[in-house]
Amino acid sequence: MFPYKTSILLDRSLKESLYLQLANQFIVLIKDGKLPPNTKLLGSRTLASLLFIHRKTVVACYEELDLQGWVISVPKKGTFVHANIPILKRRDFDKDNTPYNNVSSGFHFYSNDCLIRKPISSNSNFMFLNDGICDVSLAPIQEITRIYRQIASKKSTLPHLSYGSTYGNLILRDVLVNYLNKTRGLHISIDNIIITRGSQMGIFLASHLLLKKDDIVLIGDTNYISANVSFEFQNANLIHIPVDNDGLVTDEIEALCKFKKIKAVFVTSHHHHPTTVTLSANRRIHLLNLAKTYNFAIIEDDYDYDFNYNHAPILPLASHDTNGNVIYIGSFCKTVAPAFRIGYLIASKDFIDSAANLRRIIDRQGDALLELTFANFIKYGGLDRHIKKVLKIYKARRDLFCNLLTNGLSDFFSFQIPNGGMAIWVTLSNKYSWHSVANTALKYSLDIGDWQRYDSANTKHNSIRMGFANYSIDEIHLLIDRLISTMNEVSLIPDFRKF
Repeated sequence: MFPYKTSILLDRSLKESLYLQLANQFIVLIKDGKLPPNTKLLGSRTLASLLFIHRKTVVACYEELDLQGWVISVPKKGTFVHANIPILKRRDFDKDNTPYNNVSSGFHFYSNDCLIRKPISSNSNFMFLNDGICDVSLAPIQEITRIYRQIASKKSTLPHLSYGSTYGNLILRDVLVNYLNKTRGLHISIDNIIITRGSQMGIFLASHLLLKKDDIVLIGDTNYISANVSFEFQNANLIHIPVDNDGLVTDEIEALCKFKKIKAVFVTSHHHHPTTVTLSANRRIHLLNLAKTYNFAIIEDDYDYDFNYNHAPILPLASHDTNGNVIYIGSFCKTVAPAFRIGYLIASKDFIDSAANLRRIIDRQGDALLELTFANFIKYGGLDRHIKKVLKIYKARRDLFCNLLTNGLSDFFSFQIPNGGMAIWVTLSNKYSWHSVANTALKYSLDIGDWQRYDSANTKHNSIRMGFANYSIDEIHLLIDRLISTMNEVSLIPDFRKF
């Protein structure tokens, strides 16, 4: 006889009903083959007496098992494990000592190893050098929460809780059209915009619609790595274009266009990612003319338009586009906080229609209530007030960060003070390698990050981005102190391996 009394354990302190606990344990016993097909189960009275529970609990358990197809009740004969249930084939964990949560998949899949992230230390004393992110402690959470609460409490909001448009919330699209036309010099209508969950979704949608295997996309010899990954995912052919103090060298693009069919050019024209340089006026016009002549798309990621410290923002390429060549992408993730996944993609109507159809497959729609919240946040000046506030703070942090780098680390690093953005492009002296710096920095609780991602073209430029915006004044001093300690140790043990 099966040892029911020792095999079944019921816990009355759990919220789960006793009959469900009993049923679930029976299912496990059946799956494990301990109660094979056609096994007759104990009668309800006998089992109830054995487990010190009410007979009705056992009856409810058997009814549940019958409904799920695990057992079959035969009148006047009893309850039996269903005859057609096969024994579940399992790996013998006792033999290979492999815990279940470490089991590899039992099927083949196409892995994507384009971005390999190092595990982040859980040590709270560690500081992490980022490539330029906003300070989430400055996000206007109370204002956004208040707007969200007001919207959620209105009966008129109920229709927005159902399925909505794959183009994004209509009210937010309308607000953004007006806002972007005024602030970016665009000339768009509501047919030219789709709401995305950040700029990365916009880049993915654009690359998926533009690129197939071996299609050529031009990128900078230093470039935003996440864009590269999106293009590589499409099996496109990435060709690197030099970047100098005036941005992408458009003469090189023109030379390529004369003997290759170019599908797209990716550009961060306002502040090139990662070097922070601005695409010059003559190269902007040159690039637009090339796009018209050779019929390629310009994917313009305007990730930090709002952050300028020495001059007014420079209008994007999209503001000068009259031929439908520019796909303009932006978001509020870096402006307000990364958690608010709201961005936009702007292009010709036919392209937007196709993007909306594609978005239906991968995401269906965004967060309607959050989109309504940001519509109000933008419409009534909340976004502009936030930008005005953080601009002063980020400028002060930029100035302090640069001063401390100059005064304490000029023997090791060189850089140009950026006119905008949230990061500095720092070049390490060729006497040293970032490999040595990164390894040594760990001793001082400083994580340099994935420094190799900045040189996908293998140009040996020996430079990385150092973000400053999300550190407080005290944190900047602490970070630079740790970097000074790191470099002082590195200088004692020269590492001549190149970047």
